Amino acid sequence: MQGTVDGFSYGLVTPVAAFLMACLGGALGLRCTTRSLRHQETFKAGWLALGATAIGSGIWTMHFIAMMGFSVRQAPITYDRPITFASLAVAVVMVGIGIFIVGYKGATTLTLVTGGTITGLGVATMHYLGMAGMRLHGQIGYDSRTVALSVVIAVVAATAALWAAVSVHGFLASLGASIVMGLAVSGMHYTAMAGVDVRLHGTPGTGAGDTATSLLLPMLIGPGVFLLLAAVVVMFDPLLVMGEPDWQPPSARGGYRHGAPGVPAPRRGPAAHGEPANWSAGRPAARSGRRSAQRHAYRSQDW
Repeated sequence: MQGTVDGFSYGLVTPVAAFLMACLGGALGLRCTTRSLRHQETFKAGWLALGATAIGSGIWTMHFIAMMGFSVRQAPITYDRPITFASLAVAVVMVGIGIFIVGYKGATTLTLVTGGTITGLGVATMHYLGMAGMRLHGQIGYDSRTVALSVVIAVVAATAALWAAVSVHGFLASLGASIVMGLAVSGMHYTAMAGVDVRLHGTPGTGAGDTATSLLLPMLIGPGVFLLLAAVVVMFDPLLVMGEPDWQPPSARGGYRHGAPGVPAPRRGPAAHGEPANWSAGRPAARSGRRSAQRHAYRSQDW
């Protein structure tokens, strides 16, 4: 018996919420990755790990929110909890591998392609492992061409995201990159779901496992953590959001520039010109003495 699949049981609520979560995780992850690449003096591994966790968790949360809108009218759907959360671990680990490759090997074409491919395959694995955790009285099938297209979208999106992490500067550009990433990840998900085919086995029964509603609370922990991390990051390290500042202290520019407004010109060192150590103190006094003698001579001539 063919099952009637509905991917938008709650209308546009679940797609929009899933897209926003993908953007949130992507934005935080990209800024953390950028922070680790452009500021080598800080804890590089920690920033990369935070970025991988943010992106992986954001993608997983996006997937689960979108799956809340997925239903089969003739059969109830439940979820196997261990497999569902195993998909989260796969997403974080494989995204982390891709990010660490770029973070430690540099942003070359080879590393971007390698890291993007691993990260994209991780996103696709997360999706289909999460789908394997579904339980219903029937069998789920996939169209092979749609599966291949979804994997390609995931790899391209992941590669573009890594490129944005090493190339994008400033807040608006980073915001645009996170929106593109959210669109790509959401597009990958709904492309994959478009190829789903459900064959029911006889009379539908009640499946064993957790329903989407029962997993709602664990799912909402992710957005809460993201918001908390974003607030802490903005509070203590605004470079992660605003990018590189337009101004820099003189020391960052290589010292004071001669002739800069409001900045005194550098004084020559006596050793550099072979002059005595008391040059800086003796020369001004000598000039003052000569000026006094000249003024005295002028006054004598007037008299």
